[in-house]
Order: sequence, then C-alpha cells, then structure tokens
Amino acid sequence: MKRILKIHDSDNVAVALSDDIGKGDTFDGITLSEDIPQGHKFALKPIGKGEEVIKYGYPIGHATVSIAVGQWVHSHNLVTSLGPDVKYGYHAGTSHRSWKVDGDIPVINGYLRTSGNMGIRNELWIVPTVGCVNGAACAIAERVRKECELVNIDDVRAFTHNYGCSQLGEDHVNTRKALAALAKHPNAGGVLVLGLGCENNGISALRGEMGDFDTSRIRFLNAQDVEDEVSAGFEICKELACVMNGDRRQPLPVSMLKVGLKCGGSDGLSGITANPLVGRFSDRLVEWGGTTVLTEVPEMFGAETILMDRAVDCVVFDRMVNLINGFKDYFRSYGQPIYENPSPGNKTGGITTLEEKSLGCVQKGGSSPVVDVLSYAHAVTKPGLNVIQAPGNDLVASTALALSGCHMVLFTTGRGTPFGTFVPTLKISTNTPLSEHKANWIDFNAGEVVNGESWDSALARLIDKITAVANGAALRHELNGAKDIAIFKSGVTL
Repeated sequence: MKRILKIHDSDNVAVALSDDIGKGDTFDGITLSEDIPQGHKFALKPIGKGEEVIKYGYPIGHATVSIAVGQWVHSHNLVTSLGPDVKYGYHAGTSHRSWKVDGDIPVINGYLRTSGNMGIRNELWIVPTVGCVNGAACAIAERVRKECELVNIDDVRAFTHNYGCSQLGEDHVNTRKALAALAKHPNAGGVLVLGLGCENNGISALRGEMGDFDTSRIRFLNAQDVEDEVSAGFEICKELACVMNGDRRQPLPVSMLKVGLKCGGSDGLSGITANPLVGRFSDRLVEWGGTTVLTEVPEMFGAETILMDRAVDCVVFDRMVNLINGFKDYFRSYGQPIYENPSPGNKTGGITTLEEKSLGCVQKGGSSPVVDVLSYAHAVTKPGLNVIQAPGNDLVASTALALSGCHMVLFTTGRGTPFGTFVPTLKISTNTPLSEHKANWIDFNAGEVVNGESWDSALARLIDKITAVANGAALRHELNGAKDIAIFKSGVTL
C-alpha cells in the first residue's frame, strides 16, 4: 500500500493515504515535521506567504504564512483565493474526443414504460401536492402495504414534503415542476397524486405541468372532494397494484440508463479514489450511449472552467456560465457569502478550501464532453454528460438528479451517510475503514485503489454493482427504508 500520493507533477503538496504517518517519517527525502492525518496534505517544497498551493495540478488557495517542507498544510495556513466574479472564455474544440467501445456491453433487465422510458424499479407512489395531506398519504401507503397483494411491486412509498402552498413566483413553479417530474418518473409503475383541494399547487395546475402521461398508471384525488380520503385513496392504489402485478422486467439496452453523480461528506481521499472511479464509470456509460448527470453547482466554484472547456458548443458554454453566475447571484440576493464551504466534516477529512473540494468534486464527471446544461427539475433528453441546476445539499441535490430522470444516483462519501432519495442511491466509500465501520450504510468500497487494486479492476467491480442494482438488487438505504425527497426551496413563504 502506498502511504503518500503526489497527484500531479506540478503539485507542491502530497496527501497522506494512511493513518500512520507521523512526525519524523521520511518520504522521498522529505522528513515530516508533524503528524499528518489520513487524507490531509503536507508541503513538498517551501511555500511562501501568499504563494499558491497546488493540488490536482491547480491552485487550491494561497498560504497565509510561510510553510516549510514537511509541514502540515490545512486551515491554519491555507485559505481560498476565490473572488466573487470571473471572466470566462469559450475555447472551441477542446471538448471533443473519439469514443471506442471495447469489451462486453451490459444489458439491463428493466421495465419498459408506455412513454418509451425504462424503469429499474416497479414501485407504487403516493405524491402529495401539498404538505397538508402528508398524513393521509402515509396512511394510504401503510394500508396498501398491509392489505394489498404485492407480488411484483418493489415498494409502496408516500413522498412527503412541506410545500405546495403559500409559495410565490419561481419558488412555487419549482415545487410544481418537481412534483410533476416525480409523478412521471419511470421507476414508478403506479402513482396516486393526492391533493387537498384549495392549495395553490392544485391538481389541475400540476396536471398541466405534467404534459402527456399514462392515465392508467397515474391517478388523482382531492381529499376535500370525498368523505374519507384514506379509503378512497386506498381503492385507487389497489387498482394500480393489480395492474402493476402484471409488470415484468425485460432485456433493455444499457444506453437507456441515466445515472446521477453526487458526493457528500467528502474527505481528502474523495478526489483520489471514489470520485475518479465514478468519473471512469461516467465515461464508460457515455461510450455505451448512456447518460450521466452532474450537479452541486456551488461545489463547482473554482473548478468550473474544467467543465466549461468541455462544452460541446458555445450554446452549452453560455448556459454553463449562466449557471455558475446565476448561483453566485442567488447567494448575493440573500446577503450570504458565496464561498461558505467546505463543511466542518470536509475539513476534518482533509479538505481545506472550496477550490480543493470542487477540483475533487468535478472528477465524478470524468472527461466526457458536456452535452447540455439544464435548469432545476427539467428532464434530461441528450445522451452523454449533462449538468443540472441544484445546490450542494445532499438530499436536495440527489432529489434533483432523480427528478431529471436519473434511474439511480452514485453517491461518493468519505464520512458516511444513511440517507437515500426516491431512486436507488448507491453509497461509495472513499476509504476502506469507512466501508468496514458503516457496512450498514456503504454499498461499495473504492478505497481499495490505495491498497493496490488497479483502476480497471475497481471499475469492473463498480460496473457489476451498478448492473446488479439496475436489475433489481436492493441497496443499503432501500433495505433500511431510507427513501425521501427534498425540494429546492428558494423564495418567500406566505
């Protein structure tokens, strides 16, 4: 096992890969002057006050004091160099690469919906239009689970939330779009949309937002229109369950698969193990004609030009610029600091500045061209690597990826988390100790690449895992019942 890593030839820091690197240890002629925690950085050469600290081949901030060779580099001597505004330039042709598909291409055994889309789960959902009917939605779901025959139904779930009324402008529109996208997701074989009857996100408005849909699979009920909304909702769901019990998986091309890319609870190994591995998978799925989606816009700050340089054309480039600047304006509109990042957990794990976090984060997108940039809750339509508007918050961002049409989310983590959104959320640990300590949370360990596993071997393992999940294998959060949604809230509540 390697104990330290210099990631790029131009870096002036290296990363501790193990938890036993201490004062007095010598690496390549450099003697450490203090203990270095796993995932943290130390100086490979003298770094003067104000001088840039280089990691991944890019600046991750500047030194606040002079840093000697072998000294720990972290929050006590390194700060961000990011400013509020950046001028961007389009470089035509830098995104293009030729794809060559080698080896076997997986086949997904999924559910072909009448829309022509593929589902990888066959679940029955109750979707409240407004938080006022959350309790009724949960009661309906519980009764269905107890009283209905569910021979080919993976789960019955009510996706509660606090919104749908007393919202204004774009904030209200976002909620309506999100719930419409949720109701139409192909992982659901049947959906009851449950309204109250007086909310501003009423059923008629929501139906209009949904456009075309299968009326035999998506049904509607206003609680105020019936004497007993739980009984009425149960009867509708019983009918849906009868139809869904006849659904069967069939072989479908992997090019139909859409996968969201997310990281959270990151550490100093995130950009070294799990995120680059997910990036390799993203490139492979794109090679196969599939789709991957990247988000967490505030966690692109400092690394956004890497994605901009891969825009397929100037239109996509302009959308990427507007996405980045729009999120900065969003922070300003509320009088909040743009670069209030990383989190305390990130810092404990070895990430010091937002630039460092972002440079690790964008690696999940591999090296593929960016084919489209979309606003929140819009459906992804172009195969390839897409970018969608959403914040860094784990559940909000993962929900946004699913709302765009992703069948599953790959979630890399160095700290661990038990959550899952409404589609399979595959937890990938950046380090082996986490996978062993929280085996009830973690689905896949990417930490083996620092223990000597080759990238090809790790990628083959990950592809096998993703294929199994797409074919119906349950993830930890599904077994634990952790399946929730979080809508991106932005605006005034009346």
